[in-house]
Amino acid sequence: MEQINRVKSISIWIFIIPFIAVNTCLILITQFHELFPNQGDIIHNTFPYFDGGASISRTARPYPSWLIFKPAMFLTSYILIRYWIYNKEIIDFFESNHKYGKKILFFGIASAVALTIHSIFLGIKFDNDLYKLFRRVIMLSFIIFEIVAQAYLVASFYSFRNKLEKYINKTFLKLKLILVSTLIIVAVISIPIISLPGNDFFGFNLKFFKHALEWDYFIGVISFYLLTFLMWKKVN
Repeated sequence: MEQINRVKSISIWIFIIPFIAVNTCLILITQFHELFPNQGDIIHNTFPYFDGGASISRTARPYPSWLIFKPAMFLTSYILIRYWIYNKEIIDFFESNHKYGKKILFFGIASAVALTIHSIFLGIKFDNDLYKLFRRVIMLSFIIFEIVAQAYLVASFYSFRNKLEKYINKTFLKLKLILVSTLIIVAVISIPIISLPGNDFFGFNLKFFKHALEWDYFIGVISFYLLTFLMWKKVN
């Protein structure tokens, strides 16, 4: 199937593009301070994957970081839409009218749209509580839609995995199941906490925890696509 080759070829880019973009913004804002006209935007001595010294948006929204981040996210959104369409076609080929087929397409495309909206409004400042709530809802919507789409996709492939024996490495399908399960558990536990306004939680400052969780969760979400690339065998 040509769709399998297409999914394999584009899935690696869904991992590479946001990974490079986000970490390039981090390197720029922490190491190349002279590039930033507003020196109040620069960050010193942090590796946020561990210490939570800055959020992803904090590193991506100042000029010139957003010149890298926004185009990369727009491109990623476009590739994501293609990814979910191709996967729907793969599912239809092996299991016509699968019960999760339409749900995968809906949540997958919805996640790409939410990512686009989030990228558009990144860096636009309005001192308005409703606007801040809107941005928070869009970001949470992207996470929820993305994880739901990934979960439905893995569940679909598992339901007819015997038909896929010639096309996939089952070890990576199992790893995707473990990854998605972990992401769901972490989301269920953490989303109610990180959704709270402010950073105080029963006397604990959650600021650095939220930031570190954001960076690590980001790696988890895009790693799904790296596993996709490794899972599919090239079809001649």
